[in-house]
Amino acid sequence: MNILEKIITDKYQEVAERKSLIPVKLLEKSAFFDGKVVSMKKYVTDPEKSGIIAEFKRKSPSKGMINGSASVEQVSIGYMQAGASALSILTDQEYFGGSNDDLKIARKFNFCPILRKDFVVDEYQIIEAKSIGADCILLIAAALEPEKLKSLAYFAKSMGMEVLLEVHDGEELEKSLNDGVDLVGVNNRNLKTFEVSIDTSLELVTAIPDSFIKISESGISDPKTLIQLKKAGFDGFLIGENFMKSSRPEQAAFNFIKEFKRMAASELSES
Repeated sequence: MNILEKIITDKYQEVAERKSLIPVKLLEKSAFFDGKVVSMKKYVTDPEKSGIIAEFKRKSPSKGMINGSASVEQVSIGYMQAGASALSILTDQEYFGGSNDDLKIARKFNFCPILRKDFVVDEYQIIEAKSIGADCILLIAAALEPEKLKSLAYFAKSMGMEVLLEVHDGEELEKSLNDGVDLVGVNNRNLKTFEVSIDTSLELVTAIPDSFIKISESGISDPKTLIQLKKAGFDGFLIGENFMKSSRPEQAAFNFIKEFKRMAASELSES
């Protein structure tokens, strides 16, 4: 069993427990539940912003603890001040050290699109995402049968939320793409081996129809790579570990975005 399969098996069990503890009726009473959704599509493609979805994550199955002491309030505010377009907040506790409270705190302090980064396998988690203030949910092609993925995407749409579909190869893209999806993310990390290669994004970009917002995820550690991905046709970039491994992730994001904007301006003047 690879790590993704193990996470998904545990997630079904976790969701069953949560359902029995916190009924949907209670989730719907949350102060965030009726909040207006902030569009990830709109913010990521805003030319005034960087296109970066900056991620808050404490640990990962491949790297272990990345940053156990970071404050979600300080980092999320700092990310947005640095010029990020949106936030991604890990809410999986077992494998990533996150929690629903992390997203609630980020929501309280930021008016921007927030992706709930988790392993969604059930409609309950989408209602839960809305109740903690998320605007967008992640659906992972490698974790869901195409029909199940489609029904979850449509359910999220019915709640006014946006959907980021994550794929790792052309086969996943072909069988999982549907019109309930808003953004397509190419994960450069192979979830079976954890090896990372930007070539995954470069190979898939033209296979994603232009009607979807295109996001490159994982393994981006150099502003030069963003220029390359942008030229190839990507609209946005999900970056987490590269910022979080710093003692001040928000400062790392500021430096990175400043350099990216400088390089982008220089590219423009040369062309």
